[in-house]
Amino acid sequence: MLALKLLLVPAFLGLLTLAARWLGPGVAGWLAGLPLVAGPIVLILALEQGPAFAATAATSTIAAVVASTAFGLAYAHLAQVLAWPVALAGGLAAWLLAAALLSWLGPGLPLALLLAVASLALAPRLFPKVVPEASHHPGPQELLLRMAAGALLTLAVAQAAAQIGGRWSGLLALFPVLASVLAVFSHRHSGPGFAATLLQGLARGMFSLVAFFSVLAPLLPRRPLAEAFGAAVLSCLLVQLATLRRR
Repeated sequence: MLALKLLLVPAFLGLLTLAARWLGPGVAGWLAGLPLVAGPIVLILALEQGPAFAATAATSTIAAVVASTAFGLAYAHLAQVLAWPVALAGGLAAWLLAAALLSWLGPGLPLALLLAVASLALAPRLFPKVVPEASHHPGPQELLLRMAAGALLTLAVAQAAAQIGGRWSGLLALFPVLASVLAVFSHRHSGPGFAATLLQGLARGMFSLVAFFSVLAPLLPRRPLAEAFGAAVLSCLLVQLATLRRR
């Protein structure tokens, strides 16, 4: 389990960095919307805490899409006029406020799904209109630094999630690990327009994450883990393919 926590996210961060270089920030953000951080965290919770606990976390993860969108919007707007530390602080504050409201509301699966889809549908109209700057090509040391930051954040989130109950576990499973690392490094080295475009692509790509957890949450208490996660992965890939065609 520790190896899964420490290796998967850094490897994905490395691939996303290369995707941003070769395909542009919008595509890299779109790929970052896949549930490659939250999915393994909820799997670990299912194995360690049981399917019922993980099902509650999965429902909260769907609702947490609203908080993730709030992070992206706040960071993207602040980045146009302020340095990255302020933009990051503002983005994390927006995430925390949205997550606290969602925890208080405690939405069930239908409401969580409605909130998540609505936030993703509205997000493209709310991002700043920017032209991304030319991509900075990170050297090996910077790439390793991004991967190390992702590993540490993922480990911290996964450890915290197991201690604080299913609802907050699901919210923390979607803590903006990838978004914050990618946004900060992109902002520093490729400019605020590049970072905003990446975050907008992330919002576009998160429909696949919503599909993943909307299938997983009801199946976890009723079906074997392999079957539940297999069906969730299939739905995720189908939705990701649909958003690719729309792009």
